[in-house]
Amino acid sequence: MSAYHVPVLVEEVCEALAPIAEAATIVDCTLGGGGHSEAILSRLGAAHVIGVDRDPAAIQFASERLASFGDRFCAVHAPFSGLRAILADLGITEVAGILADLGVSSHQLDRRERGFSFLGDAPLDMRMDPTVGPTAAEVLEAIDARTLARLLRDFGDEPDAQRIASAIVEVRPTTTAALASTVENAMSARQRRQIGKRIHPATRTFQALRIHVNRELEELDRFLADAPGLLLPGGRLAVITFHSLEDRATKRRFVRLSKAADLPQGLPIAAADMPKAPYTIPPSFRQGKTASEAELSTNPRSRSARVRVLERAA
Repeated sequence: MSAYHVPVLVEEVCEALAPIAEAATIVDCTLGGGGHSEAILSRLGAAHVIGVDRDPAAIQFASERLASFGDRFCAVHAPFSGLRAILADLGITEVAGILADLGVSSHQLDRRERGFSFLGDAPLDMRMDPTVGPTAAEVLEAIDARTLARLLRDFGDEPDAQRIASAIVEVRPTTTAALASTVENAMSARQRRQIGKRIHPATRTFQALRIHVNRELEELDRFLADAPGLLLPGGRLAVITFHSLEDRATKRRFVRLSKAADLPQGLPIAAADMPKAPYTIPPSFRQGKTASEAELSTNPRSRSARVRVLERAA
């Protein structure tokens, strides 16, 4: 759909949001290249889309791409964790649909100067919003080995966390190639044999460092705390996850919200008066949905994507 970024699970996202009224307002909280927003605007009648992204390059690209939709689309440069404040600034209290794609965009990965990828060499940046916060290189310049090892374990599930952390702190790499080389040289022979050619040895380290630099799990926690309460009755929240940390957080939040309040056993209350859950998980999305074989064949980056959906009770 775009050289900037190929969106994942477009059919599944449109299916999730299709029951929403056509003239509804939908927030695409991770605008990226605008692929999901374009599909929503094209397929859901007179829907209006508010596109949110903390990457200025994404805002500029998507705004130009979606200009033909006129006032049905507007873009906001901000992190999605600030959704409540974003809507308040626009004079909106509730919306019919909210979408968040938690993946890194192809544009961010493929543009070497952004410092997200070990496929090439560039300054070690990794900031989704390059206008704020410390770069990955600045983080590595100040961090101690013990703290870094914990980050690699918690955010990357890295078995060789201590070995790799010690090596990184000794070298303090400032480029993507230097970091990748340091990790590969520090990894144990056993781990290298186990991962084989499945993934690059530095994949988990780069993921963990990116999550830390961008405070991704903190941003997600704030978003999941606020977003359900910003839905209109019957409105839907769709979240696309890519790794176990964010998928687990999303699943737990959705399951918790879709359960009715517990009552003491033996309380004399009619079935009709039993408390009902304020939210539901649509049956077709009970386990979430993953990419089809057709999509996997054309977009390999969709292989780990899963969309989960929550609906506010009408």
